[in-house]
Amino acid sequence: MYRRIPRIFRNFYFITSFLFLVWMLFFDSNDFITQYQMSKTLSNLEEEKEHYLEKMDEVQQDRKELMSNAELLEKFAREKYLMKRPNEDVFIIVEKED
Repeated sequence: MYRRIPRIFRNFYFITSFLFLVWMLFFDSNDFITQYQMSKTLSNLEEEKEHYLEKMDEVQQDRKELMSNAELLEKFAREKYLMKRPNEDVFIIVEKED
């Protein structure tokens, strides 16, 4: 029965290399599945980072515009924070949802 196995598969170096490969792919703490999951997580985090960097740029640009234009600042304060002048009344109209 031992003779039926091809000679290459009986080689000590082949068996050792095969076992090492199996260990590294499935049982090691840095196995293939873990590496795949970590790379997927990394790519998702990099996408989130790009999104937040773009949002930060938009906010910085809006801030510059608000601080340079008094009318725009007043409009923003009225719409966002419902601020008003002392002699004004503010009415908020909320539409019903279907």
